[in-house]
Amino acid sequence: MKPAAFDYVVATSTDDAVSRLAEFGEDARVIAGGQSLVPMLALRLARPSVLVDINRIAELAGTKAEGSSLRIGAMTRQNTIMQDALVGKHAPALAAATRLVGHHQTRNRGTIGGSIALGEPASEYPATAVALGAQIELRSKGGTRTIPARDFYEAAYTTAIKTGEMIHAVHFPHWPQGTAMAVDEIARRPGDFALTGIVVALAIDAGGKITRAGIGWFGMAQTPCVAVQAEKALVGQSAAKLDIPAIAALAVADTEPWDDIHATVAYRRIVGGRLAARVIKKAVAMKGIA
Repeated sequence: MKPAAFDYVVATSTDDAVSRLAEFGEDARVIAGGQSLVPMLALRLARPSVLVDINRIAELAGTKAEGSSLRIGAMTRQNTIMQDALVGKHAPALAAATRLVGHHQTRNRGTIGGSIALGEPASEYPATAVALGAQIELRSKGGTRTIPARDFYEAAYTTAIKTGEMIHAVHFPHWPQGTAMAVDEIARRPGDFALTGIVVALAIDAGGKITRAGIGWFGMAQTPCVAVQAEKALVGQSAAKLDIPAIAALAVADTEPWDDIHATVAYRRIVGGRLAARVIKKAVAMKGIA
């Protein structure tokens, strides 16, 4: 199939982009890397009347350490994120997750803003943002507002973005020194959407105690979901004395997997539990704790 007819506008600045979005209203869509939107256009799953291209807005790309967080512009390409020194220092889980996203060719075009905005339930970036406690910065003609990633996803492919808004940047908070972050997934082939995947961040102090935990699932619910029970159970525990199978079971308890042609609910729960145990163990081992 071919896309339905649409008008095409190239924005020259963020202010220009949000002015265009305000002008055209709910029929307008932002196009960044186009890795998801273009196939949806071709299948006519999306039929915007106007596409607002933000690829030429230099201010939307790049990383910067700001106070207590790492700011990543919405147009920052995935391959850039994977190799960026600031990401490796402040949000290594994001760099690790990027290695699991699509393929090298798609990562050359795909952007963090596009992935976060789409909200694909089996996607790595939304779950990483949720696990690490990221803040989503939205811009519109009326100004800027920020939403915690954990409040951003409302349903499958449905976010808190309002008509006239676009993602301007994603802010990842600096975690304490001594934090270990690990990511892994189960997929049929490299580059496929995950059947189940998990992001784990554990802040471990000099005494070996876990002081903060972040766990985000992908492929285990209609949105990226937080393993709230497991996070609470981890805080205050000795990393060397964890009952990892019990923590993994708590993590699975906060998911809502579904049956589809790729995997059953039972498969996702069983394999997800084993994956969670493996990734938690990996995170602990990063700190030299057996």
